Amino acid sequence: MNWENFLSMGGYAFYVWTSYGLMAAVLLLNLILPLRRKSEVLRNIGRRLKQAGGKA
Repeated sequence: MNWENFLSMGGYAFYVWTSYGLMAAVLLLNLILPLRRKSEVLRNIGRRLKQAGGKA
């Protein structure tokens, strides 16, 4: 098997590599978005605790 045949995927390269690319993008978003949300929630909690501590 040579690399050209492998990369062309029997004539379906566009569909195969597009599918792989979309899958990789979804997996990255599944990792990045919850981490960003977590840091946002922690910042909000810290801000609320600071406000509550100052008013007591």
